[in-house]
Amino acid sequence: MWKNKRRGGEYVQALTVTIRLFPDQPDILRHLGKEYICVVNQLTEQAEQHGAFPKMTTKDVDTILPSAVCNQAIRDAKSVFRKIKKLGIRPILKKSVYFVNNQNYTVSDNTVAFPIVVDGKTKKTAFRATMTSRDRKLLSKGKSGLMRIIEKSGKWYAQISVEVPTSVINNENMMGIDLGLKVPAVAVTSTGKTRFFGKGRQNKYIRRKYQQRRRKLGKLKKLTAIRKLGNKEQRWMKDQNHKISRQIVQTAIQEGVSIIKLERLGNIRKTARTSRKNAKNLHSWTFYQLQQFISYKANLVGIKVVEVNPAYTSKSCPACGEKNKARDRKYECLCGFNAHRDRVGAMNIMNQPVADGNSLSA
Repeated sequence: MWKNKRRGGEYVQALTVTIRLFPDQPDILRHLGKEYICVVNQLTEQAEQHGAFPKMTTKDVDTILPSAVCNQAIRDAKSVFRKIKKLGIRPILKKSVYFVNNQNYTVSDNTVAFPIVVDGKTKKTAFRATMTSRDRKLLSKGKSGLMRIIEKSGKWYAQISVEVPTSVINNENMMGIDLGLKVPAVAVTSTGKTRFFGKGRQNKYIRRKYQQRRRKLGKLKKLTAIRKLGNKEQRWMKDQNHKISRQIVQTAIQEGVSIIKLERLGNIRKTARTSRKNAKNLHSWTFYQLQQFISYKANLVGIKVVEVNPAYTSKSCPACGEKNKARDRKYECLCGFNAHRDRVGAMNIMNQPVADGNSLSA
């Protein structure tokens, strides 16, 4: 995500840092999260009845929330009320959550402190926390924004929005990336570098093992075990996408790439090359997540990421433009050009104009 800042035209990227919390009294956080949502829903309902959101302060709101958090709830209620005018329906928030603005929380190496209510009194309380070295670096380097406290599967997290400054690499070196199942990603650069990323056969084997376990657990009607297995598989897929995206961006840095071109994913399930036995893997693989990981990691080091229309990128000859069908993994053209078919796709993606029609020199 790129946006222009007023201070010297600096580019920044918006990211979310997730910190694991270990509250001694989780029931307090749980109760405050429910109260927060209740306040937002009540205020938007009142505003809807009056046809306008009234001017108010924390004194006008009957709640046990700390005043700083109540102020944030009022701002959130105003935001929800604005959506009523657009949607024509009042959204009702259901998931428990607790927002704290950046002036009212502090983050140290192993604690996160923010205001809560204990025995009827507001107290800024420090909670034990753990974070990765990457997240610690982003917090020290960027500008912290709103913090969200949530509970997920019995675990507590603090999610902090961070704006990280980035520099832009100014040259014409490009990289095209073709995504698939048998080869998760193939990258071709305008400097002539080609690299294959990931192990499609290994991925397919592990995914198949998860599917077999789910079927076995389904016959035994062990629904909780199925959910846990699904979460484990998602974590494994996320880890694979992190590794592949990291390798891709590292290669782009080594080759001096300034722009990475990815295929627009809108129709990937219609255009991707697959067989009937691979259909289930195609519909469940997280292509979008992989693209998001590539984008934010590339933006952090000043490499711009754009989308292109993938139509005919697997059939068009990069040398003469004629359309041919690949046989197995090999692409051949009557003009004499031949290459791995996924490499052909990456080459054509690199040479395609961006999806919104604004051409980029290749």
